[in-house]
Amino acid sequence: MLTVVPGAADADDPRRDGSSLIDEIVRDGARRMLAEALQAEVDAYIARFTAERDENGRRLVVRNGSHHSREVLTSAGAVEVTAPRVNDRRTDPETGERIRFSSAILPAWCRKAPKITEVLPLLYLHGLSTGDFVPALGQFLGSTAGLSAPVITKLTETWKAEQRTFADRDLSGVDYVYLWADGIHVNIRLEEHKLCLLVLIGVRADGRKELVALADGYRESTESWADLLRDAARRGMRAPVLAVGDGALGFWGALREVFPTTREQRCWFHKIANVLGALPKSAHPGAKKALAQIWNAEDRNHALDVVRAFEATYGAKFPKAVAKITDDVEVLLAVYDFPAEHWIHLRTTNPIESTFATVRHRTKLTRGPGSRAAGLAMAFKLIEAAQDRWRAVNGPHLVALVRAGATFVNGKLVERPDDHHQPEAA
Repeated sequence: MLTVVPGAADADDPRRDGSSLIDEIVRDGARRMLAEALQAEVDAYIARFTAERDENGRRLVVRNGSHHSREVLTSAGAVEVTAPRVNDRRTDPETGERIRFSSAILPAWCRKAPKITEVLPLLYLHGLSTGDFVPALGQFLGSTAGLSAPVITKLTETWKAEQRTFADRDLSGVDYVYLWADGIHVNIRLEEHKLCLLVLIGVRADGRKELVALADGYRESTESWADLLRDAARRGMRAPVLAVGDGALGFWGALREVFPTTREQRCWFHKIANVLGALPKSAHPGAKKALAQIWNAEDRNHALDVVRAFEATYGAKFPKAVAKITDDVEVLLAVYDFPAEHWIHLRTTNPIESTFATVRHRTKLTRGPGSRAAGLAMAFKLIEAAQDRWRAVNGPHLVALVRAGATFVNGKLVERPDDHHQPEAA
């Protein structure tokens, strides 16, 4: 049992290697809780089959000692685990093979907690080569168990295979009503520095967000985006109702070619940055306030009023900045034709921005050779991990109405569209 004794550490204290008392307490607590959870899991499994016995009346499912101890890397550090063993003598009636107990908490193959696996793609995209994973994580976690170079290589190859399977999957059974698009530049030392990651994230008809496609492209060219969209269409993807993205993307030309019926919404996050970039810093406070009033306006008419006021205030001195708004006003205000509950999601490409926020602006290059396949695999795993934490859009039940062609005016559903625009009497 771990005890805490106030006072200076003894000269022979094993914590003198740099491991803190807090770390030791956390790891010991994690070890004990994991041991209790594994024991409870085995006890429940054995209790479930207590009535099953052989011809001599002996139980078919019993405890059988323990497995050899092994270290498992967790977010609390390296934890030594001794899992209880189960002797299950039952046979599968269909195959005739022995039934084996497999722990859902700690599978036999598990040497790393899932959160540790999520960290590796993030480190790679930050600039750490795969060869640096072992010493870096070993120093951080207090152990290199399960993190040898061959293990890292095998893990990377597995992720590459998963990414290829994902890229070839059938899309005909999924309906993406909304689509976000963005190009992510991460400076992994690939074969060419002009490559970037092209990311598509969609909203299903039930309101859930999901990664649609991920590919490497030449910069953010129209042809690269067209190749990605053509491939998605070939695999059965329907045209989304609305796509959201940065105005500088070659994506829009590709979208008009592959899915010409899809409407466009420009990302306000990018647009505000572009407008401020064309203004002197002294004008930023007032411009930010005016731009916020536009994209937060309660309806289209109020937004257009603020656009006109913005043009009157800044048009004479800064025409280029104002043109960035007035030239794109229709695609900046497209959200008003969709449910008000969805506006917060459709005004920006935040689902993509937030996922890559920690890596997209880094400048340090990887020291290792890097590869396009590894970069794609790491980005895929990063998004896959983030996807589990994405929440559905507000008002998810309204997404199906959007797909069905329901009419929304200033965010409100119009039950009888024909009555909304009555023709004048003769």
